[in-house]
Amino acid sequence: MRALLVVNPAATTTSARTRDVLIHALASDLKLEVATTEYRGHARDLARQAAEGGEIELVVALGGDGTVNEVVNGLLHNGPALDSLPGLAVVPGGSTNVFARALGLPNDAVEATGALLTALHERSERTVGLGLAGAVPGSDDEGAPARWFTFCAGFGFDAGVVGRVEQQRERGKRSTHALYIRQMVRQFLGDPHRRHGTITLERPGEEPIENLALSIICNTAPWTYLGNRPVYAAPGASFDTALDVLGLRHLSSAAMTRYATQLLISSPERGPKGKHAVTLHDLTDFTLHSQAPLPFQMDGDHLGLRKSVKFTGVRRALRVIV
Repeated sequence: MRALLVVNPAATTTSARTRDVLIHALASDLKLEVATTEYRGHARDLARQAAEGGEIELVVALGGDGTVNEVVNGLLHNGPALDSLPGLAVVPGGSTNVFARALGLPNDAVEATGALLTALHERSERTVGLGLAGAVPGSDDEGAPARWFTFCAGFGFDAGVVGRVEQQRERGKRSTHALYIRQMVRQFLGDPHRRHGTITLERPGEEPIENLALSIICNTAPWTYLGNRPVYAAPGASFDTALDVLGLRHLSSAAMTRYATQLLISSPERGPKGKHAVTLHDLTDFTLHSQAPLPFQMDGDHLGLRKSVKFTGVRRALRVIV
């Protein structure tokens, strides 16, 4: 099998020596080409070239969730085509690796490589659904291209936290869970919309849901991890269904404490609940509008401010070796 390995050299948890070992192991079973990313968006460009070239059968992403997201968007640049596009494999190298862990892969890069080789020998694969987020016709972002996400998107509060973390990383801070918690507290203290939400969720044939201060869109569960602890914002979300949504209307100090505690003790059977919480399951099409520009993120990548985003849940979008 001819494969392309896309390596992010800045991946948080893999050294150059570890990467060399992984490349050697994969090359023993695959006709392997190796490409190292050099700029933001490079993994997307490499995966697109592989998809359009017609010779690569498998693209392996070695990196964190951001690298995986870029590879997925490159593979699906012209839309899903299960029979003709290369499959995807993931070797986790980031700080959290939500997508890889949601697939059941080990969080250690060496162990995950072993699992990948076993899957290749056994020809084990699955198809996964993905989320697609794009501009709303007539909005200020109408010309912006749609973008795929693998495990989550956020509009409002949680995207603001992601943006703050990115700013800290650009200043040289390491991506740690403690960093996320500090930035969450700062976002909470500085968010002008947390008490009176500006987001409205609209879906075909249903009444709008108004005044959301936070909206988390999940394509799978868990939503994220704190160390080795999985956190479930939408326990019912799955790669086999469309999209789930958790919305919160009010983020006072008491409400924030309550919902943060519920997230910390969440499980596959129990997620956040309460009078300010809105939970929706298996949505194929919906739109989020805001009265004011709000932060927007997908798969942990901050994408700036938006006033509206259209979401689509696409079942069976991509083949994954697992």
